[in-house]
Amino acid sequence: MTHLFLPFLGPLVLLSAAYAARHMTARRGALLAECAALAALAIAALSALFLGVFGAGTSALAGALGIGLSVRLDAVSVIMLVLVSFIGWVVLRYSRTYMDGEERHSSFTAGMSATLATVLMLVMSGNLIQLLLAWILTSVLLNRLLLFYPGRATAHRAARKKAIVARLSEGALAAAVVLLIAATGSTDIQTILTTVEAGWLVMIAALLLAVAAVLASAQFPLHGWLTEVMEAPTPVSALLHAGVINAGGFLLIRFAEVMLVAPGVMALLVMLGGLSALFGGLVMLTQPAVKTSLAWSTIAQMGFMVMQCGLALFPLALLHIVAHSLYKAHAFLSAGEAVRNVAAIRRPGPVAVPSARNVVQSFVIAILIYTAVGMTVGFDGKSVQAIALGVILIFGVAYLLAQGFADAAPRALMRRTVTYALVTSVSYFVLQVIAQKLTAGALPATPAPGPLEWALIVLALVSFGITAVAQATFPLWAGHPAAAGLRVHLTNGLYANAIFDRLLNGWSKRTAA
Repeated sequence: MTHLFLPFLGPLVLLSAAYAARHMTARRGALLAECAALAALAIAALSALFLGVFGAGTSALAGALGIGLSVRLDAVSVIMLVLVSFIGWVVLRYSRTYMDGEERHSSFTAGMSATLATVLMLVMSGNLIQLLLAWILTSVLLNRLLLFYPGRATAHRAARKKAIVARLSEGALAAAVVLLIAATGSTDIQTILTTVEAGWLVMIAALLLAVAAVLASAQFPLHGWLTEVMEAPTPVSALLHAGVINAGGFLLIRFAEVMLVAPGVMALLVMLGGLSALFGGLVMLTQPAVKTSLAWSTIAQMGFMVMQCGLALFPLALLHIVAHSLYKAHAFLSAGEAVRNVAAIRRPGPVAVPSARNVVQSFVIAILIYTAVGMTVGFDGKSVQAIALGVILIFGVAYLLAQGFADAAPRALMRRTVTYALVTSVSYFVLQVIAQKLTAGALPATPAPGPLEWALIVLALVSFGITAVAQATFPLWAGHPAAAGLRVHLTNGLYANAIFDRLLNGWSKRTAA
């Protein structure tokens, strides 16, 4: 089945462009890299077409060339191939003008192209060794991009913190690879997923996979590096937040069958992911800088995605990765315009301050809208976890409804927020159906929740509900002295990153000695 070898061409074209970019003028090299990324996107789209025609499968070049390259072509890899290549093309196209005139423009273009190639190799990996090598190479190449301006001390500090977290993640993944090979006797990912059985080796491997994923996803408490890597050029931030950061989520989704064997590990993912989502979302609201706020938003979104994986909602986690990547790429590449738009606003803050009665009213109506849409579209076939996740999402809509129902708000605003609630509810059910159909056969179905899962679902609903109410009623208690102190602590990320800095300085002194 020669079509299975097609995805190899994407990284090959990008690596060729990376090499050529170093031996030609900066502008021609940037144009060549953009064309190579566009070619990789076309190859990914053609791979998706072949998947629909011929079905899933795995190819390997080991027999012909004596190397361990392989491709796993299924719904998960194809979606990620199309997503990564599209984001890469957009970022390289933006970089061509953004970096024009920079002294090391050619080096930057080569680094971006090579990094994009390794990410493509990662998401198409059909065996454990290729996946591990691509994981390591992606991190190493990204670290070089983060140090594009070597004279900036803050860039060195952020890159060093990123390198420490990356080495821990790589070590955990390498150990998981060894255990999976020992447990299954194979390096082929598809063979492992279809033959994996419960056992202490697999349980430990699942825990190590989770550790590697949460470290790569900048989860609490080792999240600080992601908020400090703003010294690199904007295209690097866009590629990191819209592409590379998703590697942790992809790892959990790719090894979904392995994760399901370890319910205790899944429970840890729910708790840690939920905590990171709430923590990142609250801190994000206190940040004065646009890019820093976006970085905290990424931490929160990755936390929510990790929680989805912990609830065994792997198709929805994959959908979340796609939506977040597209949004975050646009957000970073248009950050300058966002600053100008904010500066042009003459009346910052909410249009109207809702009362406690308005807040209660908004939450009740949001839940009623979600229930009505669910009963119309159909709750049948939906897992309890998916229904609960929809409730959490509708809490965010209730926050908007609270402003619409405020006594001083224009009636047009109320109608608009109700429309948002309806559209959000319908979109959730429709996209959920699409995600499940696209990944049917590639990802396992969500199992029925047991007592532990029920407890975690209730905990998540209560936690996110309280947070949503606190955000909706913030104008009512913002003037309290305790609120001012809380804002200071949140602005500093509850000082978790400061502890990491302190440890880092200590390690540096001991190393120097």
